Amino acid sequence: MEKKDWSQLALINNDRAPKKRFELHVENQIVFIEYILAKGDSIYLTHTEVPVSLEGNGLGSAIIKKTLEYIRKKGYQLVPLCPFVAAYIKKHPEAGKGILKSGYSV
Repeated sequence: MEKKDWSQLALINNDRAPKKRFELHVENQIVFIEYILAKGDSIYLTHTEVPVSLEGNGLGSAIIKKTLEYIRKKGYQLVPLCPFVAAYIKKHPEAGKGILKSGYSV
């Protein structure tokens, strides 16, 4: 699969699953980030998963970017527990600017 522009994919907030998660539906598969929304405004991103057949196409970065935009719009404070999310923010510090919960860094 060649790299594509994933910006038009809709981010789905699946908050009814046993584990809450943000999803992108691609080629009958699901890319997701699991999260915990704590009381108040803290959101913990705990795990990111891209199906093996879709790896290397920028979908991990795409879902992180869309999720961080969602968090920013909602006014949540991010706690990036997922190593993939933390690495993305470390590589793109502007993405985490203003949304990292006080006391957390990458």
